[in-house]
Amino acid sequence: MSDGAAHSRTANADPDTNTDGATDVGTDVDTKSDAIDGRRFRDVLGNFPTSVVAITTTDAEGRPHGMIVGTFTSVSLDPPLVSFLADRSSTTLRTIRAAGRFCANALAGDQERLSRKLAAGPARERFADTAWQASSLGDPVLDGVVAWVDCTVVQTVEIGDHLLVVGRVRDLRVESMKTPLLFFRGGYGDYLSSAALLLDRLVGWDEIGR
Repeated sequence: MSDGAAHSRTANADPDTNTDGATDVGTDVDTKSDAIDGRRFRDVLGNFPTSVVAITTTDAEGRPHGMIVGTFTSVSLDPPLVSFLADRSSTTLRTIRAAGRFCANALAGDQERLSRKLAAGPARERFADTAWQASSLGDPVLDGVVAWVDCTVVQTVEIGDHLLVVGRVRDLRVESMKTPLLFFRGGYGDYLSSAALLLDRLVGWDEIGR
């Protein structure tokens, strides 16, 4: 999907309804989004906890590649589809598109160090000293994760400065009952500690003793 102009309307048209009766919010959304500061956007969206997921694949020589996303989600049950968003400039994304497959690894709460390495380390060093097993498709399944989903790429869609990658699920498994690693308010945390922090702030307990 490419960026497009706002929907045009006649001067006497109902601003909230299109000609077939469906609600049309395109103009309102486009107008308001123009005024939203990028920092504010990131700060507010950071209050939505997201699972930290390592997207992995291998290149033509069988070398592992990976990146970290906070946008992995299910799309469809029939057929079974999942998706994630990645920056268009990502070298790992190019490898995934060339391979036509990927594995989504849900990282556990004790894998923050691994997440940081896969997110920011040099591409050729991201899997150094990292244990993994090959899936049936040949994608790296990382040791110690909560669960993984192995996919073939069925569609990529351009959305703003990112690409939405849609995958058809070919295999999946829960590996452990660990709590997941989360992104929350600009930092890392596991499910239990992040939930406790949010509850404390809501009831004001984090102010006690200051």
